[in-house]
Amino acid sequence: MEEEPPIYRLPHDTLHQIFSSLPLRQIILCRSLSKFFLHLLSTPSFLHLLSTTLPPPPPPPPPHPPPHHHHHSPLPLFDPDHNTWLHFPLDFLPFHSPLPVASSPGLLYLWAQPQPQAQAQAQAQAHPTNTNTKSLLACNPLTRTFRLLPHLGSAWSRHGTVLVDSNQRVMVLTELAALYCQPHSTKWLKFSSNLPSKPRSPLLMNDSAYALCDVGSPWRSHWKLYTCRLAAASASPWHRLDRPHWGDVLDVLRRPRLVRGLGNRILMVGGLKSSFALNAPCSTLLVLRLDLDTLRWDEAARMPHDMFKCFRDSTKFKAFGAADRVCFSAKRIGKLALWDRHAADGVEWRWIDNLPGNGDGLYRGFVFEGRLNAVP
Repeated sequence: MEEEPPIYRLPHDTLHQIFSSLPLRQIILCRSLSKFFLHLLSTPSFLHLLSTTLPPPPPPPPPHPPPHHHHHSPLPLFDPDHNTWLHFPLDFLPFHSPLPVASSPGLLYLWAQPQPQAQAQAQAQAHPTNTNTKSLLACNPLTRTFRLLPHLGSAWSRHGTVLVDSNQRVMVLTELAALYCQPHSTKWLKFSSNLPSKPRSPLLMNDSAYALCDVGSPWRSHWKLYTCRLAAASASPWHRLDRPHWGDVLDVLRRPRLVRGLGNRILMVGGLKSSFALNAPCSTLLVLRLDLDTLRWDEAARMPHDMFKCFRDSTKFKAFGAADRVCFSAKRIGKLALWDRHAADGVEWRWIDNLPGNGDGLYRGFVFEGRLNAVP
């Protein structure tokens, strides 16, 4: 009888550590080496998920599922490198209707209603006074592991925006207050937000948080960029980030939104106003870029006119992405517009078609980068 290769006797944890250093594409190829590796690496988590745009999940299941039955509809994901839709199961999570809201490299952050067993675990870990609320958790869908974050009240899940960065720091932000949690901390630090209005499209990067706030009147919006610095046990007050040489750069866009850029840059996207009149129409969707090292803006891209015609009649649109990839969506369009600065074929703007479901469910989204060595 042929002797079993020594590598087969290694613990699975050790093998996962070895394979975590390989690109996901090579991991997929390793599945064909033998039945052993096929079993070890054949979970849905080993799909090619690098730089994948993750829209939100489909509508939740009926309100009265059978006892102890965890109904999870697969999440639709789009791989822009292969122009392919994938379906991502979260059936390993013992929660009702998990809703992904943010991501850091390798991890998804979700609101979910705990099942009785998970709820008891949350009590033991965080000693909450009220467990009839949603919990915030982090999970690595590649290794099918998860961790509950410290307990939060119900108001935070209804009104708070979840921000995360590449170092697994988490902030839950509202207009009046913010909660901040260091990686693997057992408690939240609470700070006053002192923002002039509800923050729009906030993001967390480089030890700082950034958000747009409307300081105008009920009749005319006037957007300003605000920021605050974060430390281990404190946060500086929010202050307006502005420079005289910016001029009216924040006033040329309608409904601006922030997106994390490549490196130390922030993207701001919105409708380019044709004039400064109160209800001036927009001529296109514009992508501006702020270099945080020099605090200078430049233009990154403009949506082609033929593509913008689909967005012209939409009163609202969403933009999500990272680096030099941004998706644009709007209700009732039925497809997504993608700007990819480094597209392999050189075509920066294209449509993403064949949306799962009716298309309206993919109105929001974010970018997820799969990593095997990310620990929740």
